[in-house]
Amino acid sequence: MQSLTLKERFVRALKGKEVDKVPVCSVTQTATVEMMEVTGAKWPQAHYDPEKMATLAIAGHKLAGLEGIRFPFCTTVIAQTLGCKIDEGNIDTHPYQLSFPCADVKDVKNINVPEDLCESERISTVLKAAEIVRARVGEDVPLIAGMIGPAAVAFYLAGAKNYLMWCIQHPETIQELMEIGTEVCIEYSNTLFEHGLDAVNLSDSEAGPDIFPSPMFESMVLPQYRKLTSRLHGLSVLHICGDATEILDQMAVSGFNGLSIEEKVNVRYARHIIGDRACLIGNVSPTMTLLSKSPESIKKEAKQCIEDGVGILAPGCGIEPHTSIENLQAFVNARNEYYQGHV
Repeated sequence: MQSLTLKERFVRALKGKEVDKVPVCSVTQTATVEMMEVTGAKWPQAHYDPEKMATLAIAGHKLAGLEGIRFPFCTTVIAQTLGCKIDEGNIDTHPYQLSFPCADVKDVKNINVPEDLCESERISTVLKAAEIVRARVGEDVPLIAGMIGPAAVAFYLAGAKNYLMWCIQHPETIQELMEIGTEVCIEYSNTLFEHGLDAVNLSDSEAGPDIFPSPMFESMVLPQYRKLTSRLHGLSVLHICGDATEILDQMAVSGFNGLSIEEKVNVRYARHIIGDRACLIGNVSPTMTLLSKSPESIKKEAKQCIEDGVGILAPGCGIEPHTSIENLQAFVNARNEYYQGHV
């Protein structure tokens, strides 16, 4: 096959087209403390400053060799924009939720989605970072933006306890919150595409079987996914943490181009269920392997993922901040060695 740019390879893989080798990147969090020290762009400032966000995002590509640039680095952008109070975290801790606007079912009616949503502080920071990244790296490297999905929006707005209770006691309220999330994700995603992004990754673990009742996924969540993906103007990936095995078939018909799975899901089985309906992405363990094991052990697990059928080799979830650049380089080199051994 004619030599492909990183962007061409990534896009073709997501579209289910033939590639010379599977891309190796992360569709989830990529920043590490070592990258922060090398670049000087550190958390928490890099969550809120577009220049620092861009610099740190590029580091995963430049320093570790990841074949894509993914940002931002946390799941709080939409949540804070919609009224959640967020602690900014520190150099190795993600921003996290302090409070939520829906203490009671009746509070859902008071959720305020800004008319100028994409001009709000957190979202506009990501958009400015996108412009900076694209200007620095050119057109041949894929850019991936992350955000929470509809179920995660509902989770943030209601708080964990209410979300879990209301799924059973007031499913219509959770449905209403998900619908808000869907509309926000559509507008935000399409604005990102206008700013040069190649794909969006929606992390929606709160829709997964570990949290959300599986029998309700098809009736409540799947329609939101189909509505969302049908209105997007670019490529999309769905990431669900935990063991999503029970809902793989529904995920495959959700309209997302790629499905990102955690290491709890068996890749061979997932490939069998999903078939060619979506690009399977994953699923080297970010903590048990990328953080903790030797480069040789990392290579072994990564090569097995390719052998088992992933369309894009990636961590099973966000990269742990204390992961070494050396280990991430081994992760990338595993893909190269795999294809050298299969010439």
